[in-house]
Amino acid sequence: MEIAKFIATYYFSSLGEALGLFMPRRFGNTEQEKNYDIEDVRCYRTYTLPTLSTDQQKAYNSLLKKDKALLFGVTGSGKTEIFITLMAKTIKEGKQCIFLMPEISLTPQMETRLKKYFGERLAMWHSKLTKKRKEEILEKIYEDKIDVIAGARSALFTPLKDIGLIIVDEEHDDSYKSMMKPRYHARDMAVYMGAKLKAKVVLASATPSLSSYYKYDVVRLKKPFIETEKNYYFVEGTQLTNGMVKKLDANFRAGEQSLLFVPTRGNFKYLYCRKCGVTHLCPYCSVGMALHRKARHLKCHYCNFTEAIRTVCTHCGHEPLTSERMGTQEVKEMIEHGIPDMVVEQFDRDSITTAGKLKKALKRFETKESHLLLGTQMLSKGHDYANITLSVILGIDYMLSLADYRARERAMSLLIQIAGRSGRAKSAEIIIQSANKDFFNLYLNDYEAFLKDEMFFVEDMYPPFVSLARILISHVKEEKASKTTLDTVTKLKEFKDVEIVGHGKAPIERIANKFRFNILLRCDKRSLLLKALHAVNNPLIEIDMDPVEFS
Repeated sequence: MEIAKFIATYYFSSLGEALGLFMPRRFGNTEQEKNYDIEDVRCYRTYTLPTLSTDQQKAYNSLLKKDKALLFGVTGSGKTEIFITLMAKTIKEGKQCIFLMPEISLTPQMETRLKKYFGERLAMWHSKLTKKRKEEILEKIYEDKIDVIAGARSALFTPLKDIGLIIVDEEHDDSYKSMMKPRYHARDMAVYMGAKLKAKVVLASATPSLSSYYKYDVVRLKKPFIETEKNYYFVEGTQLTNGMVKKLDANFRAGEQSLLFVPTRGNFKYLYCRKCGVTHLCPYCSVGMALHRKARHLKCHYCNFTEAIRTVCTHCGHEPLTSERMGTQEVKEMIEHGIPDMVVEQFDRDSITTAGKLKKALKRFETKESHLLLGTQMLSKGHDYANITLSVILGIDYMLSLADYRARERAMSLLIQIAGRSGRAKSAEIIIQSANKDFFNLYLNDYEAFLKDEMFFVEDMYPPFVSLARILISHVKEEKASKTTLDTVTKLKEFKDVEIVGHGKAPIERIANKFRFNILLRCDKRSLLLKALHAVNNPLIEIDMDPVEFS
């Protein structure tokens, strides 16, 4: 109840919405539940624990001494082995563990690795589970048959009785932040809950967020478990080139596997008119209709309105409409045309729609039935394959141009994460398409140097040095939304310590036929910002505390 009350107060939801996050607890016959010998049941006894290297053992020993810490280890440094060893120790002490991962990282590969050590006393928890499967897992929790819950952010709220360890892997990932009420951040809640429940909290990443690097004790793993040579090459442009296709072909002929990152999923791009320059918009939202050529329709990714592909501009009547941005579907067609016998595994949210499809796709790549992993951000997480010796990264510069104070951090992190998928067991080449070679080159092999430099950029302006909040106002009537915004700004001006960074129409002005406005606030003291926000809070506005999304 105390945790739910904190969520409701800090993240501006109702208590009911906060309690709705939690899976229900069951209080039964505790004598019957405890009627077993812990030493006999705990499955860590059945398996040999991973053998830690000298560096891993040193990191493990450091983590044992801290209640909360950040494990900052380069890709391939063996963080998972440390997690497993920490979990086994926690279980031996009669306690349970929560292992959080971004939804995108919940791969069959990770499940297999954890099952090897924890067997049936491990449960995977994520959004793609059926209602029946969730009920089965909850029943096992009630019967004290689960020691480790591994899952996405909702796993934090499963009804384990005695949590001794919470691990947040890929802690930098924005998917830990809920985009609907309650707009909580699972990483921050893990730290809060750890303190409340007296549980150890370990955050981990190869590219940690600046906030976590600044706030928490850092334990370093500077070397990969297997050291290999990586050669980086920079090329300019925005499209897949014939030279890149030739490189992929040569790697394929050598019996190796490749990875190709495209910043745009499926055919997620827009139709625009060459004559008047207007993009074809959704009639209910002020965003372009995304072109899905494979499904032969246009779709709004905000309200899901769908229509047939248009050829005539609705603004000036010019025909035909054009789309030049390259998505995964175009890249796939281009590669299959240039390298007919190469099998391409498309890896984006349009292709991988179920856990079963993910399992099959990864299995095909693991057994070398497919030769190229082609996809979007999904490629940057949780996939470790020894035979990827060539990575081609297209259009990374689009990340640098985002209207976000973390644009540099997000671009640098994504590049290092994707590059980290290759060269796990043998030397690799990484081709990066970017006009910002000088910036990326500085930090490719030293993300910590980037964090230290970035600290000067954000100091006194952005988190972790100040607190931010975003107020969202939406209404079907534009004048009503506008008036609510101005009234809220007037009230906020009474709080002299809170800076109104800006207010006005949201970057996307209309979604699902509602007009949208926002107010961005900044304050040196979080308590003063919360006081101001609670003073202006009402049913017409929505408050996003510690926002990660500004578009």
